[in-house]
Amino acid sequence: MAIWLNKDSKVIVQGMTGATGMKHTKLMLGDGTNVVGGVNPRKAGQTVDFDGTEVPVFGTVKEAIEATGANVSVIFVPEKFTKDAVVEAIDAEIPLAVVITEGIAVHDTAAFWAYAGKKGNKTRIIGPNCPGIITPGQSNVGIIPGDITKPGRIGLVSKSGTLTYQMMYELRDIGFTTAVGIGGDPIIGTTHIDALAAFQDDPETDLIVMIGEIGGDAEERAAAFIKENVTKPVVGYVAGFTAPEGKTMGHAGAIVSGSSGTAQAKKEALEAAGVKVGKTPTETAKLAREILSA
Repeated sequence: MAIWLNKDSKVIVQGMTGATGMKHTKLMLGDGTNVVGGVNPRKAGQTVDFDGTEVPVFGTVKEAIEATGANVSVIFVPEKFTKDAVVEAIDAEIPLAVVITEGIAVHDTAAFWAYAGKKGNKTRIIGPNCPGIITPGQSNVGIIPGDITKPGRIGLVSKSGTLTYQMMYELRDIGFTTAVGIGGDPIIGTTHIDALAAFQDDPETDLIVMIGEIGGDAEERAAAFIKENVTKPVVGYVAGFTAPEGKTMGHAGAIVSGSSGTAQAKKEALEAAGVKVGKTPTETAKLAREILSA
């Protein structure tokens, strides 16, 4: 089992023929991902050879879906064109769109997020500014290294790409059902709560690891959701315990003001909901291991 992505997922790559798209399409194929096409209106009708695997290029997402039955799109389009690419994916009603691109203007993200809602939320958006989603041994969509873990019993949802990789590696002996990098921008499509609900419903996920970071109130809202709706054990980590207040730390969403949004406030909210919270990623992995071996 897995959430949102499995061996049967048929993936198209918007921006496949660009340098970043080419690089990561090759890596995704190497991980066993069923990449069935790319999208570039200027190169429609061409094919790209990835070490013997011929991948066709289509002019639009709609054409790619009609020709291949694709149900996932991963977007490697430059930031100034990303909004149009996501809107095109939404119009084509692809079930899952994974937006890897970083540096997208917040009003562009707000626009395509609102557009998805207006269209009935038929397209789940993951990202933007995220590493993607991986179901180890089945499919890998985005830029997550495919060789640092294995299939297993843990579900992972994380704001941070780097911490996604570290946690996958720290717990590689146990492995993961699915790991989702949701991104750390102020506006994102899929939230901690969305992933928590999906992992709660997945029969093969025995424990959930949730990684947050300073800024905003997403982790506090996730804590409230866990308290009311999640019966599986949840282990958490919040990046930014040593960050100075009032300073933007890397991600656009990570701004601290007063006690709201601090790592300590988030830790306390999660612990009040029964979540064990580590002070470091390694300590968090240790907590997860202790629960699963109990």
